[in-house]
Amino acid sequence: MTETKRVSRGADWWRGAAIYQVYPRSFQDTTADGIGDLQGVTLRLPYIASLGVDAIWLSPFFKSPQADMGYDVSDYCDVDPMFGTLSDFDEMLAEAHRLGLKVIIDQVISHTSDQHPWFKESRESRTNAKSDWYVWADPKPDGNPPNNWLSIFGGPAWEWDGVRRQFYMHNFLTSQPDLNFHNPDVQDAVLQVLKFWLDRGVDGFRLDTVNYYFHSKGLENNPPADPDAEMGNDAPETNPYGMQIHLYDKSQPENVAFMTRIRSLLDLYPDRATVGEVGDGTRSLQTLATYTSGGDKLHMCYTFDLLGPEFSAAHFRKCISAFETRVRDGWVCWAFSNHDVQRHVSRFIANPGERDHMAKLCITLLSAMRGSICLYQGEELGLPEAELAFEDLRDPYGIRFWPAFKGRDGCRTPMVWDSTARHAGFTAADKAWLPVSRSHTGLSVDKQDHDPASVLNHYRRMLAFRNEHDVLRDGSFRFVDTNQDVLIFEREKGEERLRFYFNLTRAPVTIEADATLAKAAPVALPGFAVEEAGDSLMVLPLSVQCYRIPVEK
Repeated sequence: MTETKRVSRGADWWRGAAIYQVYPRSFQDTTADGIGDLQGVTLRLPYIASLGVDAIWLSPFFKSPQADMGYDVSDYCDVDPMFGTLSDFDEMLAEAHRLGLKVIIDQVISHTSDQHPWFKESRESRTNAKSDWYVWADPKPDGNPPNNWLSIFGGPAWEWDGVRRQFYMHNFLTSQPDLNFHNPDVQDAVLQVLKFWLDRGVDGFRLDTVNYYFHSKGLENNPPADPDAEMGNDAPETNPYGMQIHLYDKSQPENVAFMTRIRSLLDLYPDRATVGEVGDGTRSLQTLATYTSGGDKLHMCYTFDLLGPEFSAAHFRKCISAFETRVRDGWVCWAFSNHDVQRHVSRFIANPGERDHMAKLCITLLSAMRGSICLYQGEELGLPEAELAFEDLRDPYGIRFWPAFKGRDGCRTPMVWDSTARHAGFTAADKAWLPVSRSHTGLSVDKQDHDPASVLNHYRRMLAFRNEHDVLRDGSFRFVDTNQDVLIFEREKGEERLRFYFNLTRAPVTIEADATLAKAAPVALPGFAVEEAGDSLMVLPLSVQCYRIPVEK
């Protein structure tokens, strides 16, 4: 494993960047307590650098009761002892920068833990200094919650507090009360949190549930969703959250102005960036467009559009076309997997024998798309979703909806480093916080590192190919029309124009060559056969062909 040489890309390093998400709990344990930590991240940074990515995104490591695995923060400016100390963070940051890696950290600012000092003070009375820092509302005359808003984690989005004799709002667990961003003091306090980490040297923020910050002051009831209409994938079908159109509990117009405040702060620091998580059903791309337009709001956002089970040329064309049509001057970050969804090789494959080939095809497709890309730890090994027993679950979401929905623990199991070591080299403890999947051990880093045909080395070669071709980072994008079930598009920048033919089906596809293709030269993509284009072009199942098209002067 060698360190990858990187090219400095200046203030726009984030545009077209490849970002590697680290879930610290499951990455590397150095203290033998069964839980990953910041020193473990530092230890494995050379491995991350060897992939050829530009940045890492660290899921929350802040002080927290861990009711939602750290997405319930009780102190935004300190490290939870299970992960280490602020000094451990500083050492990790310095080592990442030495290796040429940017560091993006999660900021979960739509809500806090109910153990946060802000909430403890807020719930004491209706008149204290922080009484309006959270979303409080009186009950209806019959004692019911003020409206019909729902929590993503099940049940009403309101919890009764006997001290204040009011309900407080929570989009997630009852122990995750929502901050009231209509209060300017809350906005100022959150911006001070961001400033704390910017001053410490972080390169940017991943903003959790970025469209959830504001609610409608009128507390209007959300209307029911049309059961026959196309639904977004903010929640599984087993969750009644999807039965509403969420007009009033998120994605409010006031949020746009707060995005400009965040951007104004980051613009005071050179070379920093933001990426927002947008979960807004069928409106996600429109929300993304709004939040990234004009160069004065977020740098980029990602949606859940490619995080579902659909794997077809028609689906990708629809999602990408919608983005290209609506997001004129904004930027997107594409991903197939993260810590909240089933791993994509399990979502997309028809049988286990396709796993490695599918993993290679997916990173090739991501690398060819216009936008930044986010990779989730372990996908570079082709890890499938882990199967867990109910008694092993830690995710409150999965426990709540089991067995119809198994939750998110299956994608959060420990990283597999050494096939011969206990717990695959993740921890020396007797027990890991989640069990290491038997299906993962044979795919460990030591098994793949020196195998030229491995998924891991395909990722390295494909990311190197993307880095060698600027056209793939920020070149223009356009689809080529076809009546075949194949995804054809071109990327162009300066003197380079590449055309890709992705066959996402399980059967070969033959395409009649057009006049442009007749002049083209084949380009060798890592891991895929090169075919000369004659009168027709055959693209093998789950495969891709690439051609260099002459640029017209």
